[in-house]
Amino acid sequence: MANFAVMSFTIYTRFAIVSLLMVASFCGLAQNLTLSGKVVDKDTSEPLVFASVSIKGKPIGTIANFLGEFDFHFPAEYRNDILVISMIGYENYEAPVWSVLNTSPLVITLNKSITLLQEVVVTDSLDGSEIFRIALSRIDQNYPMHPFILDGFYRDIKKVGGTSIALLEAAVKIYDENYAEPRNKNKLRERVRLVEVRKSLGYENKFNTYFDQKNLLEDLLLHNNIRYRIEGSEELFTNMIRENDSYYNGHEIYVVKYSGPFNLKVYIDKTDYAIIHLEHHVDHTGDNLLRKKNLVSRFIGQKKVIDFRKYDNKMYLNYISVTSIEKWYDEQTNELKFETELLQHLLINDVHPNPTKEISTTEKMRNYGLQYQDYPYNKEFWAQYNVIKETPLDKKITEDLEKVAPLEKQFEVE
Repeated sequence: MANFAVMSFTIYTRFAIVSLLMVASFCGLAQNLTLSGKVVDKDTSEPLVFASVSIKGKPIGTIANFLGEFDFHFPAEYRNDILVISMIGYENYEAPVWSVLNTSPLVITLNKSITLLQEVVVTDSLDGSEIFRIALSRIDQNYPMHPFILDGFYRDIKKVGGTSIALLEAAVKIYDENYAEPRNKNKLRERVRLVEVRKSLGYENKFNTYFDQKNLLEDLLLHNNIRYRIEGSEELFTNMIRENDSYYNGHEIYVVKYSGPFNLKVYIDKTDYAIIHLEHHVDHTGDNLLRKKNLVSRFIGQKKVIDFRKYDNKMYLNYISVTSIEKWYDEQTNELKFETELLQHLLINDVHPNPTKEISTTEKMRNYGLQYQDYPYNKEFWAQYNVIKETPLDKKITEDLEKVAPLEKQFEVE
């Protein structure tokens, strides 16, 4: 009987150990996987900048950098789902996640759309103005009219004379009630909670004062011309011209363009008139903007790209990229002193429709500069967070910034 008891205890112990190992294994699977690769044109091998990388039917995703490279962190439970890579003008790439996980180097080639290669003949009579007006009238149908939260990665880089002087990155949660047209288009409707912030020491640089000290993330969100509606004269709407149709995510799309004091190009899905991509570019105006220490700045140009992706039959923000350039002159002599450049990116990693809890007024970020809203540097967090992958351009930025100290050390300084 004693032997039986001992044997039973031994069997139970082994079973417990095996169970614990299985639980540990399961927990390991619950962690994130990372897929690294490069997206290029099949015929030319040119990198496809800002190609979208996602899991089919899931709300998470990232984008490729200026070299077409990406690091995509996602839950291990998605390993049996379908990886989707999409780009305007190209056919989608789709493959089971597990089939590419161990491929190194992973180079994904996209084929130009057969539709484009055949130069689609326009079979409808809609002109650019009509297409654009219909798209704007259907924002309430194509974009979320219910509360949602977006998980995002924000980055801004400040340059003086082509040299980077400051870097700030933040992980954020963005809450919005819906895409209803706001009464005040200059007042932020979204509530943003900062999750993590890291910055370089460049914010102590004397040139930093020549950049706007307000909350730049708030300013970037206000650039969403679909959320806050495109403002323009009747001349804008009546002079939108239709270009050759294109292709995206399995659908033919309209391409409409305006050229005037600024340039605007909009990509619109033919099936539901959802605006999926917008490019805006304005050149030198000569307007005086700011005055600092006997210097005055003049606006030189701004480039903006806004991109959306569909989830659960609604269009959600995918990324915003804005580059703004100013030149600073001596107010008395009109002599050019230096040029400042601000690069801003917001990448949306995940979408949470109908959240059970909104971001409260006590949780939301303050309306002053993010550089003053300090958070302890969390290295482990950033190692698993979807950011825009580093490129040689970023390495040049890093080299500029690390003239003071290694970035990791700078991030750790509170």
